Amino acid sequence: MKSSAPLAERMRPRSLDEVLGQEHVLSPGSPLRVALESGRIPSIVFWGPPGVGKTTLARLIAGFSEAQFLSLSAVMAGVKDIREATAKAQMERDAKPPRRTVLFIDEIHRFNKSQQDALLPYVEDGTLILIGATTENPSFELNGALLSRLRVFVLRSLAESAIKALLKRALTDSERGMGEAADALPEHWFDRIAESADGDARRALILLETAVELSRAAGEKNDALLEKLIGRGLRRFDKQGENFYDQISALHKSVRGSDPDAALYWFARMLDGGVDPIYIARRVLRMSVEDIGLADPRAQAMCLDAWNTYDRLGSPEGELALAQAIVYLAVAAKSNAVYVAYKGARSAVEKHGSLEVPMHIRNAPTKLMKNLGYGDGYRYDHDEADGVAAGQQFLPDALVGTEFYTPTQRGLEAKIGDKLAQLRAVPRKPRGA
Repeated sequence: MKSSAPLAERMRPRSLDEVLGQEHVLSPGSPLRVALESGRIPSIVFWGPPGVGKTTLARLIAGFSEAQFLSLSAVMAGVKDIREATAKAQMERDAKPPRRTVLFIDEIHRFNKSQQDALLPYVEDGTLILIGATTENPSFELNGALLSRLRVFVLRSLAESAIKALLKRALTDSERGMGEAADALPEHWFDRIAESADGDARRALILLETAVELSRAAGEKNDALLEKLIGRGLRRFDKQGENFYDQISALHKSVRGSDPDAALYWFARMLDGGVDPIYIARRVLRMSVEDIGLADPRAQAMCLDAWNTYDRLGSPEGELALAQAIVYLAVAAKSNAVYVAYKGARSAVEKHGSLEVPMHIRNAPTKLMKNLGYGDGYRYDHDEADGVAAGQQFLPDALVGTEFYTPTQRGLEAKIGDKLAQLRAVPRKPRGA
């Protein structure tokens, strides 16, 4: 009798050869495959998006090693559960003959530091083979001591071709699947389900199972029914996780790299994932001053206008103003000269401490301060030829001659650079030098 478990559970691969889409870690000769086939199984963390086989691989590894398989969810488990699991592992280790234990921890990134530390001695002495699964970057979410004892394998989203192969396997498998001919469904249904699954095998199998059941009930293969089932496909996005930071980085670098098409794509992806457009407006404004700067000062004003327009119109109309600003930034002349100059000035402040303000540019509001020489010898620029007191010193003595700002030869900044070269032609010297 066929199991009543969901299709996604019934169709879990029973061997490594049935695993689809992860050839980069499972192909013959790959480090993981060699380790499994040799029986030298290390503790592992599988890092990848949902529905790509992390739990399945953990179970297969336990089967390879003929080990006891224990499973915990970091969402529910605590230190007490870890102690119970390790006690079972110690019993198996001390049995005659001894037997290894695979402890699988789903969403291991949710364990706090003390919970992760509780695993260390048992991983260290081989009492258990730890296999963790995480959708988050382990270098951020796992403490260094535990991470150093684990081998990290990155699992990828499944390609649409792999998902279609899985769907057809599930449809035709008479033992575990739907037990129907693959051609019983229109080919474009496989395409739509694979596209909507967004690399997630579990989601794809749930959609397939539901689509078949609904088509049976309706007595026809109705495209409208399928579209209603699929609805608006949701792309993977975590507003607090790595996807968020990766995508805002991609947007910023696309602007910096003068690729308006890529910039618009990442902008649309972030909106699709539910990012607050005001956050994007802030980041776009930052791009205008960090990466365009004085090569095109209009960029900053355009970004402020786009932000103001979004405030007035909201979504979706106001998003077009942000898109316009993003395209402008991408095609504008680029300069980070002011950004670099500012960082240099900050570094000088940290390095040199509280340098004195030169006496001649100090304020002298009292007679005492004037008698002490405050403001003595200051030349009022507006009274000088061309409105510049050439050679007058403004930096502290220790920094005279320092040039933080080096203009580029792009956009308006090229003209600014020409003017600055004229101004710097007369060196500024400490008074009395």
